[in-house]
Amino acid sequence: MITLKSKRELVAMEKSGAIIAGMHQGMKKLIKPGLSTWEIEEFGRQYIESHGGRAAQIGFEGFKYATTVSVNDEVAHAFPRKGLILKDGDLVKVDTVVELDGAYSDSAWSYAVGNVSPEVQKLMDVTLEALYIGIDQAQVGNRLGDIGAAINNFVEDEHGYGNVRDYIGHGIGPTMHEEPAVPHYGVAGRGLRLKPGMTITIEPMVNMGGFEVETSKEDGWTVRTIDGSWSAQYEHVVAITEDGPKILTSQDPIFDAKYLLK
Repeated sequence: MITLKSKRELVAMEKSGAIIAGMHQGMKKLIKPGLSTWEIEEFGRQYIESHGGRAAQIGFEGFKYATTVSVNDEVAHAFPRKGLILKDGDLVKVDTVVELDGAYSDSAWSYAVGNVSPEVQKLMDVTLEALYIGIDQAQVGNRLGDIGAAINNFVEDEHGYGNVRDYIGHGIGPTMHEEPAVPHYGVAGRGLRLKPGMTITIEPMVNMGGFEVETSKEDGWTVRTIDGSWSAQYEHVVAITEDGPKILTSQDPIFDAKYLLK
C-alpha cells in the first residue's frame, strides 16, 4: 500500500531526517585513515540515540547494527567491523535509518578516506549528480520510469559506469520499506504516476565497472561488485509535492534551498 502524507507528517519526517543529516555531517569530520568501521557504527548509534531517535535498522530482518558501512567494492549492507581499518584512498559508504516519534528517514552517503584517486573522486561526483538528476524527475504527474531513465542515461550512457539494478529505492513511512519500488533504471513515461504526498527514497548505487553484484554467502548481507570494481552511493528521502520534490534528509540548506519544505 502507498500512503500519502499530510504536511504535518512531512514535517515529522523532516525532523527525523535532520537527525540523519546531522549524523552524516559528523561523519565528514570523523572518517579518516586509521579509523575502524566499528568506530563509525559507535558514532552513528550514539548520535542517533542522543538526539532522541531510534536506529531502526537494528533488528530489521535480524540485522544487528545501527549502520551499514561498506568499503570500496562493497556496494551496500556490509557490517561495521572492529578489525577493518580505513586506509588513505579508501571509499566508504554509510547508510542508516532513523525513526523519531513514528516518522522514518533513510539516507546513505559516500566518503573519501584521506586522499582518493581522481577516478574515485569522479565516481563519487557522478553518483551524487545522478541522485539529484533523479530527484529533479520526482515531480507530480511524472512516472517512476522518468526517475530511473534519467539516472540510467546519465550513469551508463553518458559516463559508462555500471548502474546497479538488484537494489533500488522504495517508499518510506509509516514503515521503513513500503510501496512503491523505485528503480534507478527504466523507461521514461512508464510506471506509476507520482502523486502529492508520496515519500520515496532515491539511492543510486554506481559501480566503476559492470552493474552486476552478488550477496555474500557467508553473512547473507554484504553486497559486492562481481568484477571487483569500486562502488559509490548517495541517498535522500524525497517528498512529492505540488511545489516540486522536497528533500527530507538534506545536509545542506544552502545547496538544497529549492528542495526544502516551506
